[in-house]
Amino acid sequence: MPAISSYDYAIIRLVPGVERGECINVGIILFCRTRRFMEARIHLDEARIHALAPTLDLKAVQTELDHLLLVCSGKEGSGPIGQLSQSERFHWLVSPRSTIIQTSPVHSGLCQQPESALTSLLHKLVL
Repeated sequence: MPAISSYDYAIIRLVPGVERGECINVGIILFCRTRRFMEARIHLDEARIHALAPTLDLKAVQTELDHLLLVCSGKEGSGPIGQLSQSERFHWLVSPRSTIIQTSPVHSGLCQQPESALTSLLHKLVL
């Protein structure tokens, strides 16, 4: 049985009208330092988004979310932020911002397998 590890996570939110403050949860970022695990998963529910913001450009939103995933992974092409350590990337990704893509405050948890925790959080908070 794997040891229990702590993790931090934030909900990725789509805020189509920043001035209104309404949001739709569209993903999760999870960071488990002891397992050297950091991953984000995204799910856009187009029907919910259209109900809240019928004129929103979903292609532009998807492009921004794809870039977030690229920075999270630290893969080639992720730019200078993507080349930082996992911890630095996580803190950059979850820093407060007033744009259409925002994150919740950071929350913590315990798990044996970070991948399973991420899947569980995605199902509970996004899907």
